[in-house]
Amino acid sequence: MDDHLTDHTDGPDGRDLPELPFVRDNPLQVPEMYRALRATRPVTRVRTRVGDVAWLVSGYEEARQAFADHRLGRSAPLPERAARISDSALIGGPSGDITTEKANHERMRRMLTPAFSARRMSALGPHVQQLVDDLLDRMAELPRPADLRQALSLPLPVLVICELLGVPYGDRGHFRGLADAITDLSDPERARAAMDGLTDYARGILAGKRADPADDVFSDLATMEAPDEEIARLAAGLLFAGHETTANQIDYGVLLLLTNPAQRDVLLADPSLAGVAVEEILRMAAPGDHGLPRYAHEDVSIGGVTIRRGEAVLISTAAANRDERVFPEPERFDIGRPLGDPHLGFGYAARYCIGASLARVELRSVFGTLFRRFPTLALAVPAGELVEREASLTGGFTRIPITW
Repeated sequence: MDDHLTDHTDGPDGRDLPELPFVRDNPLQVPEMYRALRATRPVTRVRTRVGDVAWLVSGYEEARQAFADHRLGRSAPLPERAARISDSALIGGPSGDITTEKANHERMRRMLTPAFSARRMSALGPHVQQLVDDLLDRMAELPRPADLRQALSLPLPVLVICELLGVPYGDRGHFRGLADAITDLSDPERARAAMDGLTDYARGILAGKRADPADDVFSDLATMEAPDEEIARLAAGLLFAGHETTANQIDYGVLLLLTNPAQRDVLLADPSLAGVAVEEILRMAAPGDHGLPRYAHEDVSIGGVTIRRGEAVLISTAAANRDERVFPEPERFDIGRPLGDPHLGFGYAARYCIGASLARVELRSVFGTLFRRFPTLALAVPAGELVEREASLTGGFTRIPITW
């Protein structure tokens, strides 16, 4: 494969470039093409899902450079001419204004950091544990096979984010439907309409918080000095990201443990290993394979490669988390892996996910409890028969039948 890759040219017209998305044979793995590219060109030009040309970053150190470099942003110098990564309504192309992006991002971080602080999230731990216990009590009463996704993976993060943000749990059917539509890569018009719909929904909640504030994040946002549209979009983004990705991490963590029974047995014997198991799950789980887009605000060098102003960059954290230069035997799931360089599942530097502590609290409760409560948990169908959400930005499965 490596020899074949060297035949690809990086000509100005982008002909013969590797084309995204790459093929992967197993949803618990990442495409082999990343390893082949990383071996010779951890920063290389590719053709995106919509036919444009972008720089793909598949190496760990190179990804950290890209995350940390302030000259790479979500906005583009000339957005109307910028390359697109996909038809995603969320992260398919540039967003924001290059003149205000840095200030807006810093203001948003200052405002939200207290609400999502590690200390505040840790204080949520006992309550999250109670939610997990209650959901597992209900799951135990379900006829088998049950659907892990509907019994646990989705309701837990939805419950938690609703309470934290101050969103009525009774509205979950409405905003979950919008969230699913937002991830649709096959119908960009539907996805954009759903994004507008979720923003409208958040705008309505914020209006209520201004009139009757409470001790929640949306009440904090409602008093923020910023344009109403900006606040509404930020609120919608928090609601979407606060449950969608965590649900997939639960699904994939369970699958990784069930398909690696020796590791499951280690965790079952010592539930205190849930914290390190979660970190390995976050390193290995790769439900979606879209990558994170950036645009060069000026010429920048990443991994010794010069990226010109205005060019698109796609950071693949899933590929970087399998970098053999950093993680020995990177394809092996090992909850006893020595703690060294941290995975990039939550990004890095100024772009580190503000909800990381919340996700960890939820995932540690799940994986410290699930197999202790259901030691005979097993898939009710062969792993190869699980149906992937192939047209979804965030990936994952339509359902995960389980028994015990």
